Amino acid sequence: MNVLIIGSGAREHAIAFEILKNQKVESIYISPGNAGTSMLEKTENVILNEMDDILNFAKNKNIDMTIVGNEALLVDGIVDLFKKHNLNIFGPDKASSMLEGSKAYSKLFMKKYGIKTAAYESFDNIDKAKEYIASQSYPLVVKASGLALGKGVIICQNEREATTAIDEIMGQKVFGDAGNEIVIEEFLEGFEASILSITDSNIIVPFISAKDHKKIGDNDTGPNTGGMGSIAPNPHMTDDINNLFIHDILKPTLMGIKKEGLEFCGFIFFGIMITKKGVYLLEYNMRLGDPETQVVLPMMETDFLSLITDTINGNLAKIEITWKKGYVLCVVASSIGYPDKYEKGLIINNLDKIEARVYMAGVDKKNDDLVTSGGRVLSVVDFGTSLADARKKVYDSINHLDKNVLYYRKDIGDI
Repeated sequence: MNVLIIGSGAREHAIAFEILKNQKVESIYISPGNAGTSMLEKTENVILNEMDDILNFAKNKNIDMTIVGNEALLVDGIVDLFKKHNLNIFGPDKASSMLEGSKAYSKLFMKKYGIKTAAYESFDNIDKAKEYIASQSYPLVVKASGLALGKGVIICQNEREATTAIDEIMGQKVFGDAGNEIVIEEFLEGFEASILSITDSNIIVPFISAKDHKKIGDNDTGPNTGGMGSIAPNPHMTDDINNLFIHDILKPTLMGIKKEGLEFCGFIFFGIMITKKGVYLLEYNMRLGDPETQVVLPMMETDFLSLITDTINGNLAKIEITWKKGYVLCVVASSIGYPDKYEKGLIINNLDKIEARVYMAGVDKKNDDLVTSGGRVLSVVDFGTSLADARKKVYDSINHLDKNVLYYRKDIGDI
């Protein structure tokens, strides 16, 4: 098989690493990829800038399966384009992608199909949004409705902070066009969990749970990021909570997908909040999450590429996904200054001293050196028989990195 993966992050590096385990794989192409993916066997980075470029490449290289990690391309309809040309592609079509592409749309979907979620209102007018927050209790949450790379969520403790959030998102457009519309919703207090899943639109099969750490600072302080670390399985996810998730979120989501005629084969990411009042859905992502992918896939015993191809071939209902016993922990190393301004082109030293697995993201190769090229630079990942075991292995490795170049949280997995 020839496989094409679309994306440039540690998520795509992890996907390629797992796909290479399948003996049928002849070659993997990643667009645009990164310095880490370029070093994998049978793997080549390619630069494909437009959807038509990706389509023509898939035709010319006889690509048997395309996997899309890039949410913007999904929202733009790359799956529809590939299906029109009878090419295998794994992901939601344009209509289904709006469950991630518009928080306003997804909240309306949740309300329509009785999916348990926080109370909310959506606004495309800045004055009406400010008028609304004057009568609300706090804290509350202000979200950019569109795609904001995981950063468009602001928790506000009072009306002043909410006004500032609205001005930044809708007025100053700090998240670009993602802030043309906003969602304002009640604040839920509890523990978050990430449930990645796979679907053929007839059934949804959840993967093992994960826990993401969004805040930049230890003890969950500072602004949101794309994710600074993750654990699988999530220590807070009990059988009782899982049953509530299936009853209150997964099953009505599947019902909504069927009734709306959203037919696709792909992944669904459920971001949930576990509270004293039950389990609530925070958001959908219509692809694998980052950094959750880096911990969930290493836990999977079932062959990942076979799972994808069997799903496209209509056999998902016949598959039992099996999982390892133990824990996988991931710590993300970012450029100093992220998620605000940060310097690029700094040499990454001591990677040869890291014994844990490294999935690269914002990394380029310059001469014989690996250098930083993005905010989240790399993920350090390891397996342990216990959470403490996995945590020790990861930190024993990541502590070798140059702290003048890379920053990482010190409390991932400290539950």
